[in-house]
Amino acid sequence: MILRYGSSVASMRLPPLPSPPKPLTPEQMARRVVGDRPAEVTSPITVSPYDPEWPAMYAREEARIRSALGARVLAVDHVGSTAVPGLAAKDRIDIDLIVADPAAEDAYVPALASTGYTLRTREPHWYEHRCLWNADHSVNLHVFGPDCDEYLRHVIFRDWLRTHPEDRDRYTTRKFEAAAEHPLSMAHYVAGKGQIVVEILQRAGLR
Repeated sequence: MILRYGSSVASMRLPPLPSPPKPLTPEQMARRVVGDRPAEVTSPITVSPYDPEWPAMYAREEARIRSALGARVLAVDHVGSTAVPGLAAKDRIDIDLIVADPAAEDAYVPALASTGYTLRTREPHWYEHRCLWNADHSVNLHVFGPDCDEYLRHVIFRDWLRTHPEDRDRYTTRKFEAAAEHPLSMAHYVAGKGQIVVEILQRAGLR
């Protein structure tokens, strides 16, 4: 059971630690793609200093999502680095949306499309994850189902970094390093941060 106050989790089950990070292969990246978007980044990955406007950007998008879906929204959260004050990030808002069944795309994709979102990623093998982008791709809208391990990890990781500045700063350093090491591969950039994410989740209580 998840007990919520505002956008934080007051009490929840602890999900397991994620699997050891491995970069997705080009074939795996291509299988995720919906539509005509490129499978990989087409310009160098850039990590920017924290922008105090990011929470306001999230609030506007949350309002649009809730207006479009109404009671179909089981939860919506600002996650990822832009949700942590003081943390450097790619200038793109990550939002987790929880619906009854992410695989039932007709129940939410058309309504979100009416507000400018487009389905761009489909991963049935990974928690039935879907990802929609807004028109200028300033938002990644991740869709998961109820009680999803990955969603819980996102919220726990965010809340830990909000209250543990030393881990926030360690993570910031690793993000800059990973972007420098893999400027043209999102798969390797994500995997390059994986070990420190696991270490921080362990400190947050995951096993």
